[in-house]
Amino acid sequence: MIFKRLHHTPFLAFVIPFNPLTMPTLQDIFRKLPPETRDVFRIVWESLSPADRSTLQALLGGLPPDANLLRLLMRLSAHQFRTAFGQKSRIAIVGPANVGKSTLYNQFVQQKNERAEVGPLPGTTRANQEADTGLFHVVDTPGADAVGQVGEREREEALTAAAAADVLIIVFDAIQGIKQTELDLYQRLKALNKPYIVVMNKMDLVRRQSAAVIARAAQNLGLESAQVLPLVAKSGEGLPQILAAIAALQPEITAALGQGLPHYRWQLAWRSIVSAASVSAVIALTPLPMIDFAPLIVTQSVMVLGIARIYNYRITLERARELAATFGLGLLGRTLFGELSKLGGLPGWLLAAAIASSVTVVMGYAAVIWFERGEKLSAASLQNLTQSLTAMFLESLRGLGRRQPGKTSLQQRIQQVLNQSPLAENRSLLDDHLKDQSPNPGE
Repeated sequence: MIFKRLHHTPFLAFVIPFNPLTMPTLQDIFRKLPPETRDVFRIVWESLSPADRSTLQALLGGLPPDANLLRLLMRLSAHQFRTAFGQKSRIAIVGPANVGKSTLYNQFVQQKNERAEVGPLPGTTRANQEADTGLFHVVDTPGADAVGQVGEREREEALTAAAAADVLIIVFDAIQGIKQTELDLYQRLKALNKPYIVVMNKMDLVRRQSAAVIARAAQNLGLESAQVLPLVAKSGEGLPQILAAIAALQPEITAALGQGLPHYRWQLAWRSIVSAASVSAVIALTPLPMIDFAPLIVTQSVMVLGIARIYNYRITLERARELAATFGLGLLGRTLFGELSKLGGLPGWLLAAAIASSVTVVMGYAAVIWFERGEKLSAASLQNLTQSLTAMFLESLRGLGRRQPGKTSLQQRIQQVLNQSPLAENRSLLDDHLKDQSPNPGE
C-alpha cells in the first residue's frame, strides 16, 4: 500500500478545537463512576460477549462531542434499538431544585413537543415528566429537596421515579455546591441501591475555579474528583461523557449506538462531500480551453482532510493533497470531459460542472473507503462511479438551460441534487454499484 494507516486521534479534538478534551476509554469511564456503580459496571462488562465489548470500545472512540451531533447519533441508533430490543431502560434525572435537571432532560428529548418547561425560578417542574429518546426512557423530576406541603409531595414524586429507574443521573449546581441539604438528598438516593452518575451542572459559570469546585463537591460527597462529571446542560457540553457512562451500564444502549456509529460517520462525511462538490462545480465554471482539475485539488484536499478527521485520523493538508492526487481522478475527469465533448449537444459549462462535481463526490467516497478499511478503489471502480454520477448530474442540471447559470444558483442546485439523493442517508448504493461492476462479485 502507498499509505500506512495513520495515527488515531480523538474526534472531539477536531470538532471543538478550543476545548481539546479526549473521548473516554473504558478505564476513564470506570474511574468516573461512583464506587457503588463500579460494581454494576464490572457485572455488565463480564456479561458482555467479546463482540459487544468491542462495540463498546468502538463507541467510546467515536461519540460526537456536542449535543446536536450526539442527538443525530441517537436518532440513527434508535431504529436499530427498536428492531433488536424490547424493554427500554429508564433513566431518572434527580437532584435539588433549580440545578438544571429539565435543561439536561431536554438535551436527550428528540421531539420538541415533549420537552420540559424551564425557567430561572425554583419549582418550574412540579411533576415527573417522561419521554422516549429512542434508546431509553428519560424522566425529569421535581426538586427533591423542597420543603412544605407542596415540596413534600414533589420530593416523593422524585424519589418514586428514582426508585423505578434503572440508572440515576444525580445533578448538583456548581454555584450552590454541596451543602447539608444536598448531602442528605444524595445519601437518600444512594440508599435506593441504583447505579448512578454524579453530575455538576452550570460549570460555565465557574470556568476559572472549575477544578476547585469539582474537588470541593467530591470531597463533600465522599467521592474522588474524577467521579463528579462536569456539565453545561444548556449547551450540551459534557453530555457525551454522561451518555458514555450510561451506555457502559446498559449493554442494549451500547449495542444500538455502536450500530448507528457507521451511519453517523457517513452522514458527517456526506455533508463535507456535498459542500466540496458544489464548490467544485462553481470552480469549473471558469473559462478554460479544456477543463483543468488542478484548481479543484485544494477544495478536494480540504474535503479529504475533513473526512480523515471524522474517521479519527490525524492527517495534514499536504498529506490529504497527496492522497487526493493518488486517486488519479484529475486525469480521469479531463479524459471524460474530452470524450463527452466530442459527442456535442452539451454546453461546456454543463459538462465541466457535472464532471467536477462527480469527481469530487467519488474522491470523497474513495477517501471514506480508505479511512474506513484501508483499501484503495481500483481505477475501473473510480471510472465507473464517475461516469454514473456524471450522467446523474447532467440530467439534473439540464433544467438550468443552456445559458451558464450564476454561481449561487449552480451551487444550490448541486447541493439540492445530492441532499435529495438516497446517498445522503445511506451509501449502500455506491457499495452495491461497485459490486455490480466487479468481475467477481464474491471478492
